[in-house]
Amino acid sequence: MESAYRAPLWLVGRHLQTILPATLIAPARLAYRRERWPTPDGDFVDFDWLDAPGHDAPIVVLFHGLEGGSSSHYARALLAAVRRRGWRGVVPHFRGCSGELNRAPRFYHSGDSLEIDWILGCVRQCFPDATLFALGVSLGGNALLKWMGECGSDACHRIKAAAAISAPMDLAAGGEALSRGFNRVYTRTFLASLKPKCLAKLDQFPKLFDKEAMLAARDLRAFDNAVTAPLHGFRDTDDYWARASSKPVLPGIAVPTLILNALNDPFLPAASLPKQSDVSKHTLLEYPPTGGHVGFYDAKRESAWLPEKILHFLSERQ
Repeated sequence: MESAYRAPLWLVGRHLQTILPATLIAPARLAYRRERWPTPDGDFVDFDWLDAPGHDAPIVVLFHGLEGGSSSHYARALLAAVRRRGWRGVVPHFRGCSGELNRAPRFYHSGDSLEIDWILGCVRQCFPDATLFALGVSLGGNALLKWMGECGSDACHRIKAAAAISAPMDLAAGGEALSRGFNRVYTRTFLASLKPKCLAKLDQFPKLFDKEAMLAARDLRAFDNAVTAPLHGFRDTDDYWARASSKPVLPGIAVPTLILNALNDPFLPAASLPKQSDVSKHTLLEYPPTGGHVGFYDAKRESAWLPEKILHFLSERQ
């Protein structure tokens, strides 16, 4: 669909449109309530809840991006909009992202649809009569789309509608893009967060993966080959990127879904974005020409365009 979003004229370039909303805008103040839910494999997942006065208010489940969480700028902006609408929201943290190292040998990954299935199943079981919406941002968006594509019509029993924001639906194209030029700045930021967790994980489980290969990794291909792939049952990086990408299963989506990606997103080349023929009839594609990666800065209303766009889409399907 044609998008109404345009970045301010002074906010030039994909990188500034990505970095400014994440670093220079004061995040919304939210009071989360944390719950720790045990997983079937003896681990735990921390859920940060944003409550609402009404017990029958819809619930928005937000899956965060790589090394993100409930304190990420996009999570706070989106859940602030959820609060204004009188709805409830929750950010389930992928394992190791809530401030405490998880217990199991595994971490999380871009195609972790089994974890999405377990989380949404738990929320639905706890709130059987609530209207559930699901949002996925970046890595969380790819994992959510993959889950919906794999589940088909069964996903309709869990959620009413969904949206994926800046999702790297083609992991190979995204991984290669992040290894070139200025994009390596983002990669270094991710690795600076991931590597200390990996060292702590090796303290828990010595020889779980190749320590020297992990420390030597300078891009996501090398890191995924050393850590992500062997930890989660993939042969190597190429096998992981191919099997964890959501793009091949998008035709299976049966839930009303908005996929929102900027054409200038540095994390995924525009040529790799799915076309309408690549998705189901239940999926709406919106590709603004500008916005960067999870940016979409609104000069008039700070970062309000993105949450208002997403909440409007969901409310129309309530």
